[in-house]
Amino acid sequence: MKKDKSYYLNKSFFITATNTDVGKTYACEKFLRFFHSLGLRVGYFKPCETGVITNPIDGSKMLNLVKELNPSFDVTLTDIVPYQFKLPAAPYVAKGETKIDIEFLKEKKAFLETMCDVLVIEGAGGLMVPVEKNLFIIDLIKEFESKAFLVTPSKLGCINDTLLSIEALKSRNIDFEFFINLYEDIDSFDEVSKPFLKEYFGSLNFLQDL
Repeated sequence: MKKDKSYYLNKSFFITATNTDVGKTYACEKFLRFFHSLGLRVGYFKPCETGVITNPIDGSKMLNLVKELNPSFDVTLTDIVPYQFKLPAAPYVAKGETKIDIEFLKEKKAFLETMCDVLVIEGAGGLMVPVEKNLFIIDLIKEFESKAFLVTPSKLGCINDTLLSIEALKSRNIDFEFFINLYEDIDSFDEVSKPFLKEYFGSLNFLQDL
């Protein structure tokens, strides 16, 4: 990661992943703390959260953190998680008859950006998770004009998952960096997956190093 504060100023970063349960919310916390350490006022946005029974778990956790790091981020849970659905499924399925309005989300993003120097946006699932019939998470990144931070796992199969996701980002001409979350198959990662990833990419970024 760059240490230059000006590089991140007035930008938004979309935290996405190769799949669900790869560590997007954990990554959001790491990036929020990293940006804060540079002296930047941080903000958070999660356009859709599913599996919500009473309050959105991810959104609530991140809102508490952001208000601790940036007290001027004066927003509510509804502001940062405008679409909340009970069914733990892709937004397209969980939303039922609700229409997810991309223009409304872009307006909400612009509103949140007035209270921070850098906005961290958390996606749902992986890049090709459907939001509407012809709108996917990867399309939100493009619509938001954000840089993508792709979170990839350390488990067996991460080579394939990482390369496929990177190909998808490149096909949309989306600027991105990827970060490996060392949380699964850690003991075998250095032997099973790291040799190829290191040879192919040259250098690797790990969330744990932020």
